[in-house]
Amino acid sequence: MAARRLALLRSVVIFHSMLPDASHFVVYPAELHIGPLPLTGFGIAMLLSFLVAQYIGQVELSRRGHDPEIMGDVLVAAVIGGLLGAKIYYAILYQDPRALFHTSGFVFWGGLVGGILATAGVIRWRGQTFTRISDVSAAGLAAAYAIGRSGCWAVGDDYGRPWDSRWAVAFPHGYPPSTVQNLVEQFGVKELAGRPPLEVIAVHPTQLYEIAMGVVMFTILWKLRDHKHAEGWLFGLYCVLAGLERFIVEFFRAKDDRFMGPLTLAQTIALLFAVGGVVWMQMRRDAGAGKPGIYAKAAHT
Repeated sequence: MAARRLALLRSVVIFHSMLPDASHFVVYPAELHIGPLPLTGFGIAMLLSFLVAQYIGQVELSRRGHDPEIMGDVLVAAVIGGLLGAKIYYAILYQDPRALFHTSGFVFWGGLVGGILATAGVIRWRGQTFTRISDVSAAGLAAAYAIGRSGCWAVGDDYGRPWDSRWAVAFPHGYPPSTVQNLVEQFGVKELAGRPPLEVIAVHPTQLYEIAMGVVMFTILWKLRDHKHAEGWLFGLYCVLAGLERFIVEFFRAKDDRFMGPLTLAQTIALLFAVGGVVWMQMRRDAGAGKPGIYAKAAHT
């Protein structure tokens, strides 16, 4: 009975029990069982991330004098488009159509682009403007990113390259486990070749790096939410910050998709995203004819 209670207690802590090893930490997946239904830390984090993003968008729309009701439809579109985009990108990246039907395998850039396209369609259908909704969603996207990456940490996914440090983390039951075999075959860490295939390797906890940078992005966007530029400017800033964040963290990720010299495919996309954000910010810098400010006129009369 005591053992069952201990297992249940450990399962409900999303950030796991981190058991100190002689030289690094060992992290086990977090899972909550409600009767026969298992809820992974990743699933819980994804649910929270979408709800938080919706709430922030609603708060901002209301504060600016607009009807926040549309954010419910935007959330549904973001969920469907984001999940489909993440799966399609993953299947293309690994050239495996069967991945579309797996429960694992989601890629951030695919999810972001898929979510943007789906929400843009819904926004147009509802007679709203993309610039307005994207502007109020910018801070929420950063918050959702930080929360979502806690889900990656919760299941031991998207970790980094091998790291010889007291602060390194091993994922013996991650998705996939951080073993020599997985790091060599799936992530191209060739320097580990020759070591025992099932040896568990300590790596950079890149999920925590991303959570921290997500919080920084949210803080910046939240402080600038009362900007004096045209609607949409803040979304451009989000694109810049998200691109820079992903470009930085890719240096620590376990990846094998080099695209331009030392840069990964994700870093190349991140740079394009950041440049696009700068251009968008410049286009939305000044409010004027056809480029309304962030507040409804009724809110300032």
